[in-house]
Amino acid sequence: MGVRLLVLVVLSVALMVVDARFSLLKPARSQMSLVLMDAYWITDLPGRLWEGVASQFGSRTELVAENEKLKSENLLLQGRMQKLASLTEQNVRLRELLNSSALVNEKVEVAELIGMDPNPFTHRIIINKGERDGVVLGQPVLDARGLMGQVVELMPYTSRVLLLTDSTHSIPVQVNRNGLRAIASGTGNPERLELRHVADTADIKEGDLLVSSGLGQRFPAGYPVATVKEVIHDSGQPFAIVRAVPTAALNRSRYLLLVFSDTRTPEERANDAAQAQESLDAQGGGPIIPATVPKLVTPAAAAVPAAAPAAPATATPATPATAAPAKPAAAKPPATKPVAAKPAAKPPASAPATPMGRE
Repeated sequence: MGVRLLVLVVLSVALMVVDARFSLLKPARSQMSLVLMDAYWITDLPGRLWEGVASQFGSRTELVAENEKLKSENLLLQGRMQKLASLTEQNVRLRELLNSSALVNEKVEVAELIGMDPNPFTHRIIINKGERDGVVLGQPVLDARGLMGQVVELMPYTSRVLLLTDSTHSIPVQVNRNGLRAIASGTGNPERLELRHVADTADIKEGDLLVSSGLGQRFPAGYPVATVKEVIHDSGQPFAIVRAVPTAALNRSRYLLLVFSDTRTPEERANDAAQAQESLDAQGGGPIIPATVPKLVTPAAAAVPAAAPAAPATATPATPATAAPAKPAAAKPPATKPVAAKPAAKPPASAPATPMGRE
């Protein structure tokens, strides 16, 4: 019995070393995840059944009160959405003027939490979306309140997510009030983040909202990350101690969002924007200035030939009289050209067109 136990212990240690240093066991782990997926579903079945029974036997009074509350919230959100729609359209028009194709709304997909890492020193969760669903390594994950973390391990139908509060995780943030940039690092506490290397004289105070800055090219910019809870200034230290509380409910959220950001390179974005602008110009919806310049030149060019044939028909001084309001210098070429050549109708039409083209 003792020899068998010793063999099993040695085998377990060998497997852990091989798994930590090599990727030989990754296919086996992927196949095991398929088996564990059914185990997760079976263990979660009692909770699902209880939720279904509780929802079926809810009291009518609670349902009516909840319905009225949802109606009022719906009206409030519709009013805010009207303003947001106008701001979004204005943002799109400004980006079109800047010839930019930056993404306004990211594509998201709903995922569900199905497991947690039992190790108390690592903050990781398991979601029911994997490589078969298009999930990629480093993909941001958020809930209804803010950012939660990023995908660090992929399996066919599940993924592991590293939370923001893990001691090995850091994210670039900025203060929403004044744009001050900093790095928010995990502390191992699910309800605390720390801002490292913030100058003691930095303009940051309790209650400031920290949002993702997007400088790490991993998390999209503008999503809430944490709220500053405490700022400690020490005159003998060059950096202040800044503690923050994550806005996301890391220990309570069950349904999450996977953010699919724009993975195009700057060159591809510029080419796509140029193609979109060309198609818009072909449909008659191009920029205002290029559309008006030909309209100003064409009537002027058409008006000069109409006045030029009238000059040789009446008298030579009549041509300077009509061309004088536009440009006095334009009267000289019609006066000299008819003397040198017999066809007087064609030279006056080409001579005034040159000054108008220069204008």
